[in-house]
Amino acid sequence: MKKLIAYPLSAIYYLLFGSTLVIFHVIQWICFNLFGYEAHKKSADGLLLFLVLNTYMLGTRYKFTGLDKLPKDIPLIIASNHQSWYDIIALGWFMRKVHPKFVSKIELGKGIPSISYNLRHGGSVLIDRKNAKQSISAIQEMGKYIEKHKRSVVIFPEGTRSRTAVPRPFAVNGLKILCKYAPSAYVVPVTINNSWKMTRWGSFPLGIGNTIEFIIHDSIVVKDMPFKELFDKTERVVTGAIS
Repeated sequence: MKKLIAYPLSAIYYLLFGSTLVIFHVIQWICFNLFGYEAHKKSADGLLLFLVLNTYMLGTRYKFTGLDKLPKDIPLIIASNHQSWYDIIALGWFMRKVHPKFVSKIELGKGIPSISYNLRHGGSVLIDRKNAKQSISAIQEMGKYIEKHKRSVVIFPEGTRSRTAVPRPFAVNGLKILCKYAPSAYVVPVTINNSWKMTRWGSFPLGIGNTIEFIIHDSIVVKDMPFKELFDKTERVVTGAIS
């Protein structure tokens, strides 16, 4: 019965989702080209807000624990497990005060209204997983960027979403490069639960009536411990809270 109800709700959701992307693509273009970064940041925040609100049509709710733990005015490396696309919009909106940027695959940089534009112009980086040299260079630049501007970057060390509650092993390289090029940063481990249920039946219908939980753990100062210890602790903290 729940899956049957999900069909019409998913159809309405996709209509809202598509309309949001088209409308905010125009808004972002105007803000970026006429008024600069701050205006574009506000338009991108508006996009994320509406993308989150769209999911309410599916009965989705979001629970954030530990937002008050986020350090201010320092670079942040937000390291999280990854279960679905809905991780990204929620992290972007609810953590907007720390200007989160994303390390995303290069394929997302074109062809998707609003999203591709924001990834190309909003400070995020696009990496080509088939080109190690390009990927390393892009992540280095992101590290320098957050170090200079005291902003944050979200990285999913699993590399690709798990699609279930079972996490994939964390990869070392991306996090290691960010820590090297943003030496004054704090690593913020984040655990996401239940996001995978949004696509438990695939792209259509979408899951309904889910509460997606985000647990923000205590920050780890990059310069306070060797990277191997920091990496192991981050993975252990993130995966240990997955339910």
